[in-house]
Amino acid sequence: MTQPFNRRKFIKTTAVTGIGLGFMGNVSPLFAKGREPVGKRVGIIGLDTSHSVEYTKVLNATDAAPEFGGYKIVAAYPQGSLDIESSTSRIPGYIEEVKKRGVEIVDSIPALLEKVDVVLLETNDGRRHLEQAIPVLKAGKVMFIDKPIAASLADAITIFEVAKHYKVPVFSSSSLRFMSSAQEVVDGKIGKVLGADAYSPCTLEKTHPDFFWYGIHGVELLYTVMGTGCKSLVRVHTEGTDVAVGTWEDGRIGTFRGTRTGKHLYGGTAYGENGNTVLGPFEGYNSLLTEIIQFFQTGNVPVKAEDTLEICAFMEAADESRLINGGTVNLDEIWKRARKEAQKKLKELI
Repeated sequence: MTQPFNRRKFIKTTAVTGIGLGFMGNVSPLFAKGREPVGKRVGIIGLDTSHSVEYTKVLNATDAAPEFGGYKIVAAYPQGSLDIESSTSRIPGYIEEVKKRGVEIVDSIPALLEKVDVVLLETNDGRRHLEQAIPVLKAGKVMFIDKPIAASLADAITIFEVAKHYKVPVFSSSSLRFMSSAQEVVDGKIGKVLGADAYSPCTLEKTHPDFFWYGIHGVELLYTVMGTGCKSLVRVHTEGTDVAVGTWEDGRIGTFRGTRTGKHLYGGTAYGENGNTVLGPFEGYNSLLTEIIQFFQTGNVPVKAEDTLEICAFMEAADESRLINGGTVNLDEIWKRARKEAQKKLKELI
């Protein structure tokens, strides 16, 4: 009988076999070796999301805030999703929006990379992130990848491994991670976090695992305050609502409620040893954008690869639980399968 596969063992063994998670911490040593960005020209890949327009409005404003360090979006490659109508239909309008703010539209990712120093990978379709990230990493351009980092845990592992191979810092995050109320919990406002509930809209897209498309916002908020270590998950699914209940290795419980009816809101509650606190409301994109700019400047990754990858594992486990009518899914099995898939992908890429 084979030994059960677990997440911690995955992290340890893959480092030996060549599929290690090398971007789990501060990567500033890469910059100490002369990899500092040569300028402040920002490029966007994917104009099929409102994030691209919002970031352009902020960074290219004539009165841009000092915390944005003079970084400007100078060029964009517009093609994001190829077949998700809600995304592709936005592209023509978003092209015009960013052109008004001085952004040059280019016809390929290689053309973009000739004109920029750092990259925002904004394509709304997580299935395309791996293929679009590869040329950026090969070119040595520091990159932020918007949510979801990919449409599968295997692709997410592969992205981080390719980034490690080319020694290029990369991170991904939802803006909800950097809400002030969530960061106050991270900084110890309520002491040790004993459990948490998070909620967000959770519209579904048939091309993606259910939570990857939009529920990731609430899942990221949950992980911001709980940290990693979820060992198992159960999910209840109805037409209008999903509830995923995770059990952490230390016995703590974290829940995510995804909504598809009523008003679209983001928030939750964190339960701590010194009291409880409300998470929310959503405060906009500026806090995330500030973190991205600091990342561009320093190479210091504000979100560890381990965190992002376990969020993907949690979301894949939620799909598995739905398939077995709300049964318990162990994340160890999700990791084991994804590792095998990532090994195959990496043999073709590196």
